[in-house]
Amino acid sequence: MKSSPPFLELRNISKDFFGNRVLKEVSFSLRPGEILGLVGENGAGKSTLMKILFGMNVIHSTGGYGGTILLDGAPVRFASPFEALDAGIGMVHQEFSLLPEFTAAENILLNRESVTYNPLVEVFGDRLKTLDRPAMRDRARKALSRLGGPSIDEGMRVAEMPVGHKQFTEIARELDREKIRLLVLDEPTAVLTESEAEILLASIRKLADQGIAVIFISHRLKEVLEVADRVVVLRDGGLVHQAEASETDIAVLAEKMVGREVGTVAVRNRESPSTGTVLEVENLWVDMPGETVRKVSFSVRKGEIFGIGGLAGQGKLGIPNGIMGLFPAGGRVLFEGSPVPLGSPKKALDAGLSFVSEDRRGVGLLLEEPLDWNIVFTAMQNQNRFLRPLLGGLVRWRDDKAIAAAAQEYVRRLDIKCTGVGQRAQELSGGNQQKVCLAKAFISRPRLLFVSEPTRGIDVGAKKLVLDTLRMHNEEYGTTIVMVSSELEELKSVCDRIAIVDEGRVAGILPPSARAGEFGMLMAGKAGKDGNHHG
Repeated sequence: MKSSPPFLELRNISKDFFGNRVLKEVSFSLRPGEILGLVGENGAGKSTLMKILFGMNVIHSTGGYGGTILLDGAPVRFASPFEALDAGIGMVHQEFSLLPEFTAAENILLNRESVTYNPLVEVFGDRLKTLDRPAMRDRARKALSRLGGPSIDEGMRVAEMPVGHKQFTEIARELDREKIRLLVLDEPTAVLTESEAEILLASIRKLADQGIAVIFISHRLKEVLEVADRVVVLRDGGLVHQAEASETDIAVLAEKMVGREVGTVAVRNRESPSTGTVLEVENLWVDMPGETVRKVSFSVRKGEIFGIGGLAGQGKLGIPNGIMGLFPAGGRVLFEGSPVPLGSPKKALDAGLSFVSEDRRGVGLLLEEPLDWNIVFTAMQNQNRFLRPLLGGLVRWRDDKAIAAAAQEYVRRLDIKCTGVGQRAQELSGGNQQKVCLAKAFISRPRLLFVSEPTRGIDVGAKKLVLDTLRMHNEEYGTTIVMVSSELEELKSVCDRIAIVDEGRVAGILPPSARAGEFGMLMAGKAGKDGNHHG
């Protein structure tokens, strides 16, 4: 089927948003059963292109788009997602849209439920038909088995499911549609563990064998090359590269995405600061769902970048969330010799700690406000910066000129894709919102900065910018940084020492130059859990 003629063609697709050209003459086609990998930096235009294809209202309400979409050779212009669904195009978005209190079957069949006749229909009409629960469970089972993922109980409430099962339920919902021909998957593995991601990739190949075409959007280039037949690269709204997956590699794709050569990550190699301990953590426990910390002890030296790594769900994310007061925690934390009261985010901030969360939707961006206001807000509120004294200091007034200059400096430094510092935060892509969160933390110049998964969901070029900025703040301003990441190579490139967390405890602390096998042993629980393997 992959050698058959295209059933979908995009010709010269263009789009302007808020005066910003986000797509420029993009053209490609798709055959039945073909898996197309769609890659590009944040803000390259991937999501906008899929919103056009899916007929979403945000496109129509902002002036529509240029170019032509052909389905089976005939031009189409979907007025709504319902028209796209009727044409056999399904889409699974990056953010879940499941109803938590409904079961898997109820979510999969939402608005397409199986119903059964009863006598009240004669009086009150079709609205009084009742749900045919056995038939619904059967249909849900068939959709899930067609996907071939993990064994999911179709009667389980979504609220009780692990995150991986939610992702498979989302996809199964699209597969229940009668004439599904194309499935668009936007970052489907971003929330999955490595083993869950492998299962999903196998499921995607299974769907392609059934004749369903797939557009697979992901920042994980290794996965794209594993699963895709062909790869399309977008950069700055234009299509810059297209190749068979078997004829390209990660280095080529990364270079095309960023328009410059992206070198392999080098291990950080410098004299570790030895100016004394700035943070001491003793017997820390944190009750964070999915990231429980049981008994963690470590110390951080002044001026170093201290890394915390480990497999998903082992507790590494719980450490900064607990210390910063976002989840119930206990134990003893000393910063610059003084106890940090646990359970109060304000007291942690007042002590000189700062935190960039892994959850960029919950990190406190003021989505309706402009970028400059977002970037300086914390520094202004907590440190009285960017304020001019008037009437001999009786009144303080916003220094708009200083605010704009500081914001522009971080927009340039972190390469935040925007129309200007007056653009609202909600108009940015997710990756650029993440960079605004980092700018907000950097500008307040904390004495110690916790940064959790700083490059999650960010493309390869932006990752380097973020890591370079972390290094720069550490070296120029002496900021002590504790960086939590799932990416061991990133930790090795910026950290002076790396602690590996396993089963809620520090399994060991190693220098970045340690062999991959040593880190692997700690992650796999092959070493003791008493925290004595400190480097």
